[in-house]
Amino acid sequence: MPEPIRWGILSTANIATKVGSAIQSAANANLLAIASRCENKAREWAEVKGVPKYYGSYDSLLNDQEIDAVYIPLPPSMHAEWVIRSAEHGKHILCEKPIAANFSQASEMAQACRKHNLQLMDGVMWVHHQRTAVMKQIIEKGNLGSLRRVASAFTFNWDQIPEDNIRTKKELGGGSLGDLGYYCVRAILWAFEDLPERVFATVQNKSGVDFNVTAMLWFQGDRMATFDCGFDTVLRKWFEISGTKGSIVCDDFTVPTNNDESRFWLHDPSGQAAVHKIKDCVQEINMIENFSQQVYLMKEKSLPIQTDWIDIAVNTQRVCHAINKSAEDSAIVNLADIV
Repeated sequence: MPEPIRWGILSTANIATKVGSAIQSAANANLLAIASRCENKAREWAEVKGVPKYYGSYDSLLNDQEIDAVYIPLPPSMHAEWVIRSAEHGKHILCEKPIAANFSQASEMAQACRKHNLQLMDGVMWVHHQRTAVMKQIIEKGNLGSLRRVASAFTFNWDQIPEDNIRTKKELGGGSLGDLGYYCVRAILWAFEDLPERVFATVQNKSGVDFNVTAMLWFQGDRMATFDCGFDTVLRKWFEISGTKGSIVCDDFTVPTNNDESRFWLHDPSGQAAVHKIKDCVQEINMIENFSQQVYLMKEKSLPIQTDWIDIAVNTQRVCHAINKSAEDSAIVNLADIV
């Protein structure tokens, strides 16, 4: 096997534990270093997780010449700064979703990575699951006929709003659209392989952020999508993709309820459903292995940047930007106006 890709993580945020474990479990990756603005936190994290290096600043980790790639689980408001700085230090970057706080920042981040010939990808794990590939094959084979509708939801309920949570802090890029709706938008773009022509959205704001969002998206060719996301409804994480001949329903697309066996349903024209099951797949490990393989091929085989990964992240942010604008203006927004 080739030498594993050497990783560093900027921040000891909660999600860093999950992704850090995936890096350590991946066949082609090695977690070399952790950084925090508090050196004691970095040291404690490194000791517990068995990571050989720790740093008391993000810049110190970026200056480590042994590190090939970094994972950035910082709040969305900090993504642009640290993605661009990571690119300037020659690091490939896996950035937690949403890729940025807004579309303008996402575009700047993509430009910086292209300029330095470095891979950028957002941390949307579900697209790397084997189940996702199987569902895509069914769509591409025409089993659903001509696609017409995508509907999706991602919600969970807070009985009491946690004021110290970054999801409730506007200055950190909080809100349900970036935290939850980003997944729904990605599912819609993934299914249609296209961008909407226009969008309309309504939002309920609490604690200074969008607490729930409901959106409609219109596409060329008589296609339409809807989704809702929020912090005020019981846990839902599903999508339905419907065509003229059938539909796919996945009731836990963001995170499978069971890693040992994930599932989805394929409905035929008469409404009869057949369950499909995929065994033994951990999507976060797949994500790390896919990204590490790309970095290896760029380093050793001079493979070009995977532009599709960059484009889909930026386009997801662009659609989210249009949705935000529609909610603010109480009007339909043409995506062509978001540039």
